[in-house]
Amino acid sequence: MVEADRTSYVSAADLAERIRRKEISAVELMTATIQRIKKRNPSLNAFVFTDFDQAMERAKAADEAVASGATLGPLHGVPTAMKDLFDFKPGWPSTFGGIRALRNQVIDAYCPYAERMERAGAILVGKTNSPIMGLRGIADNYLFGPTHNPFDLSRNPGGSSGGSAAAVADGLVPIAEGTDAGGSIRIPAAWCNVYGYRASWGRVAFTGRPNAFAGLNPFVFEGTLTRTVEDAAIGLQILAGPDSRDPFSLSSTPDFRAGLAQSLKGRKVAYSPDFDVFPIESAVADVVGEAVRGFVDAGATVETVKVGIKRSQKELSDLWNRMIMPLNISGLEGLKAGGIDLMKDHPDDLPPEYRHWIEVGYGLSAMDVWNDMVMRTEVYDAIESVLQRYDFLVSPTLACLPVKNANDGNTLGPTQINGEEVDPLIGWCLTYLTNFSGHPSASIPAGLSGGLPVGMHIAGRREADVDVLAASAAFERVRPWADAYRICQERPLT
Repeated sequence: MVEADRTSYVSAADLAERIRRKEISAVELMTATIQRIKKRNPSLNAFVFTDFDQAMERAKAADEAVASGATLGPLHGVPTAMKDLFDFKPGWPSTFGGIRALRNQVIDAYCPYAERMERAGAILVGKTNSPIMGLRGIADNYLFGPTHNPFDLSRNPGGSSGGSAAAVADGLVPIAEGTDAGGSIRIPAAWCNVYGYRASWGRVAFTGRPNAFAGLNPFVFEGTLTRTVEDAAIGLQILAGPDSRDPFSLSSTPDFRAGLAQSLKGRKVAYSPDFDVFPIESAVADVVGEAVRGFVDAGATVETVKVGIKRSQKELSDLWNRMIMPLNISGLEGLKAGGIDLMKDHPDDLPPEYRHWIEVGYGLSAMDVWNDMVMRTEVYDAIESVLQRYDFLVSPTLACLPVKNANDGNTLGPTQINGEEVDPLIGWCLTYLTNFSGHPSASIPAGLSGGLPVGMHIAGRREADVDVLAASAAFERVRPWADAYRICQERPLT
């Protein structure tokens, strides 16, 4: 395991324990974190906003709490980051993914991640880059430009939580926020060789207002990006729990960390090389096809299956783009009511692909929405039918390796894979299918191809978060991925 200093590649769990034992102070840790961000972020562009003064003040208060013998939270004194999308902390800017007209917007509210992480003792140091309105699996925008992949600075880390994934992979922070409506936690996890966990629907409360049901179509999640499964379990323990503001919030909260030692003996893994319908680059297929054998090494049985998807991948990606439009349109209408009409007065602040789907969204009829839910049901039924027979469904996370960054603020994914047309926004992502279904899902580092990370996707039965985390931890034990961060550590700073 490579460490640039005493803290940069240490897990959040270990850092919190060291602070509790007074082996390192929160101020010492924060000082090292700030120094590393200042040194490495200029070449990475993972952080687009930092508040080091407030972070240092909170670190001092954290040390005072340790000295006084106060009860400490599970991540007491540990630095973390939040995403610059629909994620808020009082006094901090919210540009909704790098929209130029919103560069000075401040929303004096807390999102659940900021609220619950601070309650757990973690210290927010800043906000990370994402695409405009989160509508693509890439981290780039017109205001801040692209985030660079720490494994290859010419390439993108994926999105929409790309800044968070890059920051974690590069050792800037051990844990960072991701949000996920189509794969935005798991996509950048795959391209940055980190672990991205997205819980069961209802496990982490969705507290949006004025519409408490806004996160249903597709299911919208809040979660974490980490370098270890244990840190993801701790993060979920902090974020999960019932909340009366969410009509679908689950009432029970298991001990996620305690379940990590579970054996996979007797468990059954269904392996789909392509979810029946996705073209997959050979480099990705080869890495995941070999990596899935790690579950056998951990004691499980693995069988290749057909999932039963009836629609083409293009039909499904178009379905996702339509389904996410009401949430996006409501955001635009809210801004318009506040005096900012982006579509009319600032159209060039929005990518043309985004404007296209907004126009499609405004034109949807009630029957269009009904038919889309029928298509979604087909996907749910297919996934559920596999998970009735198997404990887990495993596939590649993405269909391709990380793409090169553009220089115009509008980096896109591939338009073709293996000669087949794919939607450049999300059509190369196998992740959004479980946003249709709500099953707990994660991207596990599967290995490298030519020095570039490849992710392996795992989905579990409904509400079986403990099982998915346990299976991920079992894979991590037999196929550890920590040494791959050597590539990030040894990259030149430009």
